[in-house]
Amino acid sequence: MGVGVRADARDGHAGGAGASSMGSSVHDAIVDFLRQVSRDVSLKRGFRLWRASKSGEGASAGRARAHGATTGVDGRRSSGDRSDRGSRGVATAAAAKQAWFDKNAPVAGLAGEVTAEGFAEARARLALLFGAIGFVVGLLFSAELAVVLALVGCYLGWRAPAQAIVGCIKWRAHETERHLPEMLNVVALGMRSGLSFDTSLKLYAEHFDTVLARELANAQQQWTSGLVRRDEALRTVAATYDSAIFARVVETIIRSIRYGSSMVQSLESDAAEARSSYQTERQERIAKAPVKMMIPTGVLILPAMLVLVMGPVLLELMGGGL
Repeated sequence: MGVGVRADARDGHAGGAGASSMGSSVHDAIVDFLRQVSRDVSLKRGFRLWRASKSGEGASAGRARAHGATTGVDGRRSSGDRSDRGSRGVATAAAAKQAWFDKNAPVAGLAGEVTAEGFAEARARLALLFGAIGFVVGLLFSAELAVVLALVGCYLGWRAPAQAIVGCIKWRAHETERHLPEMLNVVALGMRSGLSFDTSLKLYAEHFDTVLARELANAQQQWTSGLVRRDEALRTVAATYDSAIFARVVETIIRSIRYGSSMVQSLESDAAEARSSYQTERQERIAKAPVKMMIPTGVLILPAMLVLVMGPVLLELMGGGL
């Protein structure tokens, strides 16, 4: 491993999280669609299928509460109470979706690129698109199947953006844990050569083309320019990854810089731990592969083999019986 060799990490999701190439390309296309829709919504371009009118919702909720204040003589709730409860339920569900997006979008690396309104609009468009495709395909066979496939397509389209974000989170965590030992070894090697931590980190960012290197380079530019403190910038980078070991390494670096303790040995120890953890995770995924292969084997391959083997025997028995 030499720092003079430029490492290329532009392999997309092909090496990430054990996802298939088909699933990775679909996730990439959906993420690009989310970015495009968010830009269109921010610039108020194109048509809109999903509009969350906060003022309208507040007015309707206020009217519902006003009507809900009056009840019948027999103590039964009026229709205003039921509409108020429904409005509160819709508001709670919308708040939960907003909280989920606010929590997961930065970890997926989509903060500032995908907005909550763009996410909701993309879900509506994909639900309509997938539903229309399912309906058209189902019409080739029967009207009942068209309705079923349309409902399934709407559900899949509605869930696709969330699944794409979850896929981005897993891929980023995988890429971080894959390149983390390399980064720690390079920084430790630079510090053993007499360089400072900042210079060693800059050396890594200049000679390696990975997602982690680019984000660490951006963070270093921020604390070098005096925009944020070093510990804040490093914690911000760690917070954008769903990786416990990376967060632990960042805290170790911050403590070593703050208290002036030796960092080289801790970096080398963390590099060995990160490499061992990554290898263990890959071995676990490889061990689970035969179990996962039992599903397509049992559903697709085994019935065909039974028909191929037992078919002639059954035909012969049926012919003898006749």
